[in-house]
Amino acid sequence: MHSTTIICIRRGNSVAMAGDGQLTLGDAVMKHSAKKVRRLAGGSVISGFAGGVADSFTLYDKFEQKLTQYRSDLVRACVELVKDWRTDKYLRRLEATLLVADKNKTLLLSGNGELIEPEDEAAAIGSGGNYARSAALALLSHTDLSAADIAKKAMEIAGRICIYTNNQITMEEING
Repeated sequence: MHSTTIICIRRGNSVAMAGDGQLTLGDAVMKHSAKKVRRLAGGSVISGFAGGVADSFTLYDKFEQKLTQYRSDLVRACVELVKDWRTDKYLRRLEATLLVADKNKTLLLSGNGELIEPEDEAAAIGSGGNYARSAALALLSHTDLSAADIAKKAMEIAGRICIYTNNQITMEEING
């Protein structure tokens, strides 16, 4: 996915998710301050997207419906969304990836049927995701920084490397 960077960090009782604000159309920057990370389910779930904006908003709507239907059970809502995403004629054309988290789990979802719970305390998506994740893993191993501080620093590093990532960062955090 050649767009954006979203990172999710877990440390102690905190989970933080950060995303950059850059929207591109082809090789041109169209917007610098997009909000790609948001709270769902009354604030108990945080989510970020990489990919087509309209596709991502469609998936957010579907995901919120699943969270409501399954009473904010993150895993069940994700399983049902991925099943629909993969089998529905309209939804399977959507090109996006979601990274979602609650106080207990982080999950990565895609239209190819992936529903992955990362083994590490850091998960990332988007074109700058591997840069941000690498920086975060180093910070997790060698510092006592908070989840939010690691997410911010990892995003700043990714923004210096990935041309599709800027340093206008949106952050959401769940402490629990």
